[in-house]
Amino acid sequence: MTVTTALPSFDEAIATYEPVMGMEVHVELGTATKMFCGCSTAFGAEPNSQTCPTCLGLPGSLPVVNKIAVESAIRIGLALNCSIAEWCRFARKNYFYPDMPKNFQTSQYDEPIAFDGYMDVTVDGVEYRIGIERAHMEEDTGKSLHVGGATGRIHGASHSLLDYNRSGIPLIEIVTKPIEVPAEVAPAVARAYVTELRELIRALGVSEARMELGQMRCDANVSLRLPDAPFGTRTETKNVNSLRSVERAVTYEIRRQAAVISSGGTIVQETRHWHEDTGETTSGRVKEEAEDYRYFPEPDLVPIAPAREWVDELRATLPEPPAVRRARLQEAWGFTDLEMRDVVNAGALSLVFDTVAEGASAGGAKKWWLGEVARVANERGVSLEDAGISVADVTRVEALIAEGSLNDKLARQVVEGVLAGEGTPDEVVAARGLVLVNDDAALGAAVDDAIAAQPDVAEKIRGGNLGAVGALIGAIMKATKGQADAKRARALILERLQ
Repeated sequence: MTVTTALPSFDEAIATYEPVMGMEVHVELGTATKMFCGCSTAFGAEPNSQTCPTCLGLPGSLPVVNKIAVESAIRIGLALNCSIAEWCRFARKNYFYPDMPKNFQTSQYDEPIAFDGYMDVTVDGVEYRIGIERAHMEEDTGKSLHVGGATGRIHGASHSLLDYNRSGIPLIEIVTKPIEVPAEVAPAVARAYVTELRELIRALGVSEARMELGQMRCDANVSLRLPDAPFGTRTETKNVNSLRSVERAVTYEIRRQAAVISSGGTIVQETRHWHEDTGETTSGRVKEEAEDYRYFPEPDLVPIAPAREWVDELRATLPEPPAVRRARLQEAWGFTDLEMRDVVNAGALSLVFDTVAEGASAGGAKKWWLGEVARVANERGVSLEDAGISVADVTRVEALIAEGSLNDKLARQVVEGVLAGEGTPDEVVAARGLVLVNDDAALGAAVDDAIAAQPDVAEKIRGGNLGAVGALIGAIMKATKGQADAKRARALILERLQ
């Protein structure tokens, strides 16, 4: 029975119940070939053009483990402070679904390659340790495209198409231990964990971890309990694909489950779908237990026994931890804690870093990526990387400002033009005529006109009231359609009136 009433607010829900969370994050590794065959993993190819007998599960085909994928898995495990297994093996996870041609997934079950680790995250200045249960290797499934319905899901579709290009791409699944933190920060901690994990994966260079492309997918497990009671029944919200949605999905499930329990209903252990447009989850299917998958050791693959010397060599390749890197960059850039948090939450840390490396100021890089670019990206529902402007473009805009060719107002129009697909910053400047008027001849005429039009203001300035200069500068900016160099205009005004 799943009786519900109107959903309580988040504060009302946590006044009675304590949430317990668990995060399962799938990371698509950036290897050139698939997990068990030599097929390409390049994104965007024609459907079913990157397949072979092995990843299609044809009779007689035999898998071979991708060494780079194993190496990536070990590096991820080490970065998460995990123990690395001295001996592990793959298993067959048996279930039928059309996008899995073998009718089983080659994964790891009770013998993962990495286990018992942790990651520390910070929310509002408080550090929380997230326990890592395991990080194991597996292969991705194919992709189903449901056609003819209104939602893109199988319900209501007239038919489905299958693309097996993704089938067999290497995945690492990272599973946390139960996360028990103060109820009021639970959704924020969930977001902070996925954010930190994404930064770590990117720093390791094993994946771009772009959630909007499915390269990193989060399944959020949530259950509620009364204080000091045993864990409640959990639900698993599948494939949440943005940091903001992780926080929203956890918040919604806490409210929904509180409503069900308070109304006398029972939480069903099930998978649920997250709907970005409504901010709600809906029922998917009843969640299987591990025994339902009939795991057994994969007979076609030999066990993996990483040599300790190899593990030590890989340990030496680990980059500085994301938190250490952020602290170093924050100090170098002169950002406040709030400014750095905004950069990280926007997913702009790498973009700001790359823009500064190209020669832009840290403040300028942050201003554009978190300002105009973020606004357009949000309107289009895409990531900052896909908004339509590059690191080189933003760097060039900053250079044009620094050399005096643009002011901030004109620069915004240049960024707007680049985002609209009008070309590079220099092409937009030329096409729109956005050149700053700063030569004394052209600017001097505008200054003289402004003084002549406002003699009373001019007299105030002659009398020592420098605050009145702004009125003349405003008139000059209006006359030049915002293209006057305000600093030079001010100097010319004072030259004439003092």
